[in-house]
Amino acid sequence: MEVKIEDKKLIIIIDLQEPTPSASGKTLVVATTHGNVPTECEIDGKKVIIGLNAYIKK
Repeated sequence: MEVKIEDKKLIIIIDLQEPTPSASGKTLVVATTHGNVPTECEIDGKKVIIGLNAYIKK
């Protein structure tokens, strides 16, 4: 995952994966950070932490 701040916008680039069933089985996950991930980006001297799940309906 790549993360940067440009023009007061947080830009996240993450690889897509083959759709895989979510834990509940209701959706198919197409991109995830697998939990909260600290990044190198900082706001007010504090690291930005990202927890991302992108999914599609089954």
